[in-house]
Order: sequence, then C-alpha cells, then structure tokens
Amino acid sequence: MINGEPQTIPCIPSLRNYPKIHPAAMVLDSLDHSALYEALHPRFAKAFAFLHAITGTEADGRHEIDGDDVFALVQRVTTKPLAEAEFEAHRRYIDIQYIVRGRETILWAPLAAMAEQTRPYDDTKDIAKWRLISAHTPLQMSPGQFTIFFPEDAHAPCVVWEESGEIAKVVIKIRQDSPLVTI
Repeated sequence: MINGEPQTIPCIPSLRNYPKIHPAAMVLDSLDHSALYEALHPRFAKAFAFLHAITGTEADGRHEIDGDDVFALVQRVTTKPLAEAEFEAHRRYIDIQYIVRGRETILWAPLAAMAEQTRPYDDTKDIAKWRLISAHTPLQMSPGQFTIFFPEDAHAPCVVWEESGEIAKVVIKIRQDSPLVTI
C-alpha cells in the first residue's frame, strides 16, 4: 500500500503476449517446454511439431516441413575443438538447433560483438562467419534440448563438450518475412 491505497504489482507477461516476431535474445530450453515459445513466431509451431516427431532414425539432409519457409537439416557430425570454432549468423532465417544424440557445446555472442569477419555474407547460403571471440557464452547441449538463434545471435555450433564425439542434431530453419539485421 502507498498512502493507504492498494497497488497493483506489474508481472512479467507470458511469452504468448510477445509480438509475432520478437527480436529476442537466444533461447535454451528442453523440448518439453517448446509450447512456451510457439507464440514468438507464426512458423514455430510447425518447427516444434517436427521436432516432437523425431525418432533418431531420420536420414541426414534436408527434410521439408513448409517449403522454404520452414525446413529441417538432419546432421550427424563430430564435435570439433574450440580452436576450430567460428561464429556464424544468418539474415533471413532463425535457427532452432535440437540435439538428438550426443553432447555439444554451442558458443553464443551478440552479433554486435563480432569483430573479424572470415567469410562475408553469402546471400545464397544465408550465412556470414567470424573468428572466435573470447567474450562468448558456452551453451552445453544434451539430448532433448534446443536453442533458438535469432539473426542478432552469432553462434558457433558443434564444439566439443569435454571430449570430441559424434552428435546427431536437427537444425530447423525458419524464414523471416523481412530480415531484422544487416550482416
């Protein structure tokens, strides 16, 4: 109470109250909680439905979900040493990266922190790359976990977690209607 009057305490809104395309920071969570994030983009529901149906037996390569608007890249790769890592970012697509088997570290940093570009933006592949920077956050990923990387999020995937090993992962690419950043 202030001056004898009851006060309303504002609360944090649920994710469902965010705009359809929310320029949010990176997300790390379990697939069990994916429904919390579906309101962040009108195409996220299709992406998460695909991930919920994953059995681990899918062939490597591109899997169609909704044409070029939403598609999955199934990958089996060996994690690499930190010294070989490079940051990447995308203009037209949001990434949802999901771990099916194995463990990996994905490094995250804001795109604005990138300094030395090693590969200029390639419009046909929607990617640019940068040298590793020391001011990054390591995200240790286990099976059943996903990350969402928006165009403002630089990320370096497939880095070792304690020791090198094979991982199976799915990267869902979600097209934005209009790019939010310039790379």
